[in-house]
This record gives sequence, C-alpha cells and structure tokens, in this order.
Amino acid sequence: MTTSFKVELPQAVHNLLSDTIQMALYTSGATLNADTTVYTTDNEVVAAGYTAGGIVLTNVTILAANNVAYISFDNPVFNAALTARGALIYNVTAGGKSIAVLDFGADKTSTTTFTVTLPANSSTSALLRIA
Repeated sequence: MTTSFKVELPQAVHNLLSDTIQMALYTSGATLNADTTVYTTDNEVVAAGYTAGGIVLTNVTILAANNVAYISFDNPVFNAALTARGALIYNVTAGGKSIAVLDFGADKTSTTTFTVTLPANSSTSALLRIA
C-alpha cells in the first residue's frame, strides 16, 4: 500500500465499495513506490488494445478475520499483447489517488491477454491488508 493511502483511509478519502478503482500497467522505466501519491502516465504501458489508465477492478470484497481487515478484487485481465514490469492501483473517484504499487519482479509479457493474478482473499494473503 502507498503511504498516502494509509493516511487517507482514516480521513475517509476512499470508499472502496462505491468508488471506481482501477489498475494501470507500467514499464520497467516507471518509478512507482510507496511514495507514489497519484496515477501518472509516466512510463505507462503503450500497446495495441491497452487503454491509458488501465481497467476497472471488479468485485471488491472487504472482510475481516484474525484482527485483520482485507480487501480483494477479481484478477484483472487486460485484452492486449504487452510487456509490463508493475502496476498501480488507484482511485479514479478520488482524483486518481494511489492505493497500492505492484512490482512484478521482472518484465512480464503476454501475446494475447495479460492477467494479473492477485493473492488469495484471506487475512494472511490478500493484496491489501490492514492489521
């Protein structure tokens, strides 16, 4: 999670159940990290079939167990042949404010569709967890 998201949660900036949350993909030239505060087009993937800004994340689920709140989404599927090194999850409704940065660890390439497989939705493995 980005630092700004952690600060904005108790300020009620984000409502993940009603806001539009998107994931954008980025090349290895991107400098996304915990200090990223807002969506940017700098070094965003450019490919036939990929739309700048990425895609809307669907089926937002917010649950709690073991004193941990956790949030998950369906695995995003981009219908494009592309290469990406990472992603930014951000809140369109809140002016593009960042939520989380993903680093794939290396360039990942697809020839038809690009699927980002998110961790299982549980208190110990969900992508977004608040303990």
